[in-house]
Amino acid sequence: MDGDVALSLEKRAQILDGAATVFAADGYEGASMARIAAVAGVSKGTLYNYFDSKATLFTAHVGYACDHYLAHIFDGANHDGDPAEVLLGIGQRMVQMMLSDVGLAIYRVVIAEAAKFPELARGFFEAGPARATGFMADWLAEETRRGRLSVPDPAFAAEQFFNLCQTRLVLRRKLEMLPDPSSQDIDDVVLAAIAMFLCTYRGDPDTR
Repeated sequence: MDGDVALSLEKRAQILDGAATVFAADGYEGASMARIAAVAGVSKGTLYNYFDSKATLFTAHVGYACDHYLAHIFDGANHDGDPAEVLLGIGQRMVQMMLSDVGLAIYRVVIAEAAKFPELARGFFEAGPARATGFMADWLAEETRRGRLSVPDPAFAAEQFFNLCQTRLVLRRKLEMLPDPSSQDIDDVVLAAIAMFLCTYRGDPDTR
């Protein structure tokens, strides 16, 4: 039984890898299940055993990518160290994810198809940005409970932080107006975002 489960998970990952390649190259509307099956190296029958429609497959593709990246982004987001250091790690990894080949490809497909297929945009938002904001809001709420930060609306502040970290780099890169930023470029933006963020949300210094 364990072998069957492992094979099933491996085949699913194989299909999702193929789907990622096709969606990035052809967009959502241009991608066909037949081409995805061919690129993934499976039969159409096998593909439909796992995913009953292209919309279901795209949603799974987005969720698969988001699961991988979000686990990495919030790794080490504990309550032991200096909040500024934790924010630096989160901000660096979030920007790197947004600027990754996978992150850019998913974003561009979703934006291109959002008006015609709004359910895809909604699925992307819920699997990625909404979950990231939720994780961040939970961390901010706990930091506030401990008196290390003072954040009256953690969900709002989480969105603020992520948007501050995108300054100057992310939109320009999405529009192909900028080459891949260096690590130093990312650090400069994230550190400036943290400085501004903590000016508003630092807790009582006597409790730190």
